[in-house]
Amino acid sequence: MEYVIEMLNVSKKFGNFYANDNITLQLKKGEIHALLGENGAGKSTMMNVLFGLYQPDGGEIRVHGKKVDISNPNVANDLGIGMVHQHFMLVENLTVTENIILGSEPAKMGTVKIKAAAKKVAEISKLYGLNVDPYAKIEDISVGMQQRVEILKTLYRGAEILIFDEPTASLTPQEIQELIAIMKKLITEGKSIILITHKLQEIMDVSDRVTVIRKGKGIGTVITSESNPEELATLMVGRQVTFKTEKQPPNPTEEVLQIENLVVADNRGIDRVKKLNLSVRRGEIVGLAGIDGNGQSELIEAIAGLRKVKSGKITLNNIDITGKKPRQITESGLGHIPQDRHKHGLVLDFSVGYNAALQEYYREPYSKNGIMNYQVISKKAKEIIEEYDVRTQGEHELARALSGGNQQKLIIGREISRGPDLLIAALPTRGLDVGAIEFIHKRLIEQRDNGKAVFLISFELDEVMNVSDRIAVIHDGHIVDTVIPAETNEQELGLLMAGHSIKEKGQMKEGVDRNVE
Repeated sequence: MEYVIEMLNVSKKFGNFYANDNITLQLKKGEIHALLGENGAGKSTMMNVLFGLYQPDGGEIRVHGKKVDISNPNVANDLGIGMVHQHFMLVENLTVTENIILGSEPAKMGTVKIKAAAKKVAEISKLYGLNVDPYAKIEDISVGMQQRVEILKTLYRGAEILIFDEPTASLTPQEIQELIAIMKKLITEGKSIILITHKLQEIMDVSDRVTVIRKGKGIGTVITSESNPEELATLMVGRQVTFKTEKQPPNPTEEVLQIENLVVADNRGIDRVKKLNLSVRRGEIVGLAGIDGNGQSELIEAIAGLRKVKSGKITLNNIDITGKKPRQITESGLGHIPQDRHKHGLVLDFSVGYNAALQEYYREPYSKNGIMNYQVISKKAKEIIEEYDVRTQGEHELARALSGGNQQKLIIGREISRGPDLLIAALPTRGLDVGAIEFIHKRLIEQRDNGKAVFLISFELDEVMNVSDRIAVIHDGHIVDTVIPAETNEQELGLLMAGHSIKEKGQMKEGVDRNVE
């Protein structure tokens, strides 16, 4: 059988650490081949070797049966290999077309032919159903649309083999379905895809075969249609995984967070949070459900002091924190797992140790009289690494070198270990594997059971339903309703998220019941 890509017994090490240890992956023409593994298992490293960003320390790579030396990404592009990275490589103040042609600008007499390039971009976009405006600025389009631009970049350069690295990590459920349709369209047009993902249901929905790696070693390749999520989870983690979170009924007491008539604007001055009212009590997890872009980001940032409040009031532990600085709010009892771990969660060029102490480095025992105590910081980091299974070479490693999932576990460990009265968990399991998701959900429930308040923001409806004690539904900056998970379902939540009132929801539910009868 002819394979378009063969990575045979490939190894890659960093110092004495093997990120990939003798792994084989073979991609057939016209298939979607999933690469599955825990955070830090070596998936992205493997694909960075294929794309020429890293050089292998052993094994060989064949393209269409011919051995190749992919010394850099330009060689990969010439071989028809394109990579859609997890963290987009786009210049925000340039247009879609300008980003796509960057580095390979079509020019005539020293002048870049933007119109000709935009026309070609529009043609490719139409062919694959991407629906991207060639003249839109990156900063003005959604995350899902930015990802389509990354896909267009690879197609513009003639890629026949596409690598998708955690492509759904930042997407809404609707955008995920649209991306799956795009991937299937790419296959019908003769492309071949390697898909890195943690999401088992997506693998079942879209892939033909799955190669599983665990802690840098190849576990095996299975035909997707002959497997199931439970088997794949066991192969990936090395143990049985519980998909349903076990928890006792909540025992809520006094309010920790109170939000009254809150109004918050976005970067362009448009109100995104509009007269919003919400409360979270000790001993409960309140989930916020809604379609991305309905004010969630502005609400979280306002609570954490990262965004200015236009009007209204935010109270934490009976203290008015409206308009206060982030450090003052943190010291009032807030823990914050931000939705953008790179922008608000970590300093990527600081070590794991410094990032572990990022919220407390300025006070005892981490420092005294302005001098930091590195032994205490190191001890704190080691405790988080151990307790939260952060896959790293040690507390001295740069945060930038960790996989996305391990960066997330470092942030979660840092915030929970401080014992905040209110924990904001914004997309806490984004980019995490099923084993880590199970672990984090248990930790959030532990916080609740210890009398803390947890405010969970997630675009994964099953996560909101599974973990929350109450669900507040946000639409167009308002809380349209608050429901109990056991008394609702995903269909009903979807109607509320679309902005239907309680009365409309009831009428629709009655209509559904009548149809069933």
